[in-house]
Amino acid sequence: LTGKLLADGMSPARSASDADLVLVNTCAFIESARQESIDVTLSLADARKPGARIVVTGCMAERYGDELAEALPEVDRIVGFGGAIEAPDHDHVHSHERGLQAKSTAVPVAFGRTRSAATVPAFDLLNLPRPKSAAPWAYVKIAEGCDRTCGFCAIPSFRGPQRSRDIAQIVDEVDALDVQEIVLVAQDLASYGKDRPGELGAGSIVGLVQAVAARVARTRLLYLYPSDLTDALIDVICEHTGVAYFDLSLQHVSKSLLRKMRRWGDGDRFLRRIEDIRRREPSAAFRSNFIVGYPGETEDDHDQLLSFVREARLDWCGFFSYSREEGTYAYDLSGAVPANLVRERLAELTELQDAITAQSRDELIGLDIEVLIDRPGIGRSFREAPEIDGEVRVPTGLVPGSFHTVRVIGAEGPDLDAELTRAIAMSGGSVAGTA
Repeated sequence: LTGKLLADGMSPARSASDADLVLVNTCAFIESARQESIDVTLSLADARKPGARIVVTGCMAERYGDELAEALPEVDRIVGFGGAIEAPDHDHVHSHERGLQAKSTAVPVAFGRTRSAATVPAFDLLNLPRPKSAAPWAYVKIAEGCDRTCGFCAIPSFRGPQRSRDIAQIVDEVDALDVQEIVLVAQDLASYGKDRPGELGAGSIVGLVQAVAARVARTRLLYLYPSDLTDALIDVICEHTGVAYFDLSLQHVSKSLLRKMRRWGDGDRFLRRIEDIRRREPSAAFRSNFIVGYPGETEDDHDQLLSFVREARLDWCGFFSYSREEGTYAYDLSGAVPANLVRERLAELTELQDAITAQSRDELIGLDIEVLIDRPGIGRSFREAPEIDGEVRVPTGLVPGSFHTVRVIGAEGPDLDAELTRAIAMSGGSVAGTA
C-alpha cells in the first residue's frame, strides 16, 4: 500500500500529525486484533492535522465495512481490498508536498465474506508496486488465500482460495528489493503452486526457494503446515537458504483436539519430524504457535501440550487464547473453556516456554555467530526472524546491511549481547566508527 501511494506521487510524512493522508491497515482475525485496530484508528484520527483525511483499509474494512463506517464517523473512507486508495485532492496541496503515514497492526491473517475462486480484486494485493525496504530484509508474499478448512479460522471465506504467483514475478520482486534477507510469506506457504497443477503443482515451493536463495544471502520461510513439510523442502531449507529456521503451524498436539480443529497430525508425529530435522541440522531453530482453550480442550489435552513443549524445546513459541469467530466451524461447538481456566493454562505454558527460550539463549554464550545488522546496534542471526523473535545487541559502529561474526557475551531473556572478537575487530570490514 505504501508503494502504491508513493507511485501516485505522495511522499512519507514525519508523523501522522504532519500527513495529508493517514492510512490505517487493520486486522480482523481475532477480537484483540480488532480492538487494537480500532484503538489505533481513533488515536491517529485525534492526532491528524486539520483537513487531513483518514482511510481505514485491510481486513476489518473488508469484513465490517458498513458497521465501521457507522461506528467511526471520524474516518473519511473505509476501503476493502477491492477498492483503490486515492491521494487527497486538496487544491492548496501540490503533489510533492503530500504526505502519508501508514500504520499497521502487523498481524498477517484475517477473514470475512466469501470470495469465489475466479474472483481477483481490481486492487490486487499481489500486484502492487513495492517501495524500497528501509531495512536490509523484506517480506515477499508468494500467494494469497487458503484452501484449508481449519475449524477456528475463516481465512478461505475472506481471502478466497489460494492464488499462487508466478516464480518469475516473485524473483523479479526479490531482485528489485535488493536486500540481504527475504522472508517468504503466505497464508499457506508450503502449499504454493497446488492451485496451478498445470503450471506449478504440489512441491513447487522447493523450486521457488532455490530460485530466491540463489539471489540473496538469506531466505526465510514463515508459516509452514507440518503436513506439507516434505524431505525435499527440509533439505532445501537446510542446504540452500542460509536460514535453518522452521516456523511450524502446529496449533495443538492432542490428536483428538486437532481433529476438532480440522487439522492434521499429533504430538508424536510433530516430535519425530523435529527430531529428524535436528539430525540433519543440529543447530536448526524452531518456532510455533498454539491455541489454548479451543472448545472441548480437556486437562489431558493441556497436559499433552505441556509435555510436548518440554520435550520439543522449541526456540520460540506463541500461545493464544481461542477467539470465537462467526462463520467458523468452531463457532457453534460445545465445550467452551472458562476464561479463567484459559488464563491459567496460558500462564503455565508461557512460564514454561520462557524458561526454555532463556536456556537456549544462555547456551549461545561464548559462541561465535554470524549476524546481519538490521540497524545501528542491532543484528540477527539465522535463529531470529525479524520483528517477532529476539535480537542480538552488537557494537553500534557496524553498518546496517552488513554481515559480521560476533561473540555472544551475555543473554537477557530472548535477546543476546555480543561483541567483535579482537581478531575480527583488527581485520577491518564494515565498521563505521569505534564500537
